[in-house]
Amino acid sequence: MIDIELLKFPIGKFLKPVAICDQNLKEASAYLGSYPQYLKDTVIDFTEVQLNTPYRPGGWTVKQVIHHLADSHMNALTRFKLALTEDNPTIKPYDEAAWAKMSDYSLPIDVSLNLIDGIHFKWAVILESMTPSDFEKTYFHPDSQSSVPLSEVTLMYQWHSMHHLAHIQHLIIREKW
Repeated sequence: MIDIELLKFPIGKFLKPVAICDQNLKEASAYLGSYPQYLKDTVIDFTEVQLNTPYRPGGWTVKQVIHHLADSHMNALTRFKLALTEDNPTIKPYDEAAWAKMSDYSLPIDVSLNLIDGIHFKWAVILESMTPSDFEKTYFHPDSQSSVPLSEVTLMYQWHSMHHLAHIQHLIIREKW
């Protein structure tokens, strides 16, 4: 029997730490800077059939996951920059499932892999230049009705990156590719 929760959350759900230290932020920042290469190395030799395989029953295909990562992290970078330049700005949520049905999700994955490269390069430069007080800056998320500090956002997107990479890696193992 397949454990659907394990397929949905192969590394577990994101848990907001009680306290975030400088080391956590350095590790997360380094991971975000390296992530595009980890992702590329994982999917570089995928066939079109493999790219169009869902990572779990009822889940997105590998191709949709890659396009989602580009969209999600593009939004994250924008939110980061808003928080760094405005006082607790209200961010705009979006319907990820609806975005995954848009025509650009049929494009070759190279389009989104290139976007992810650029987004993460810019994000890494910003993260490296941030001060401890920058990481305390927040944005307001209307869905949760809460202000979220950039320190937490940094760790959340490290988790998000690892989460979707694990979806793909677990699929490789299950399918014996």
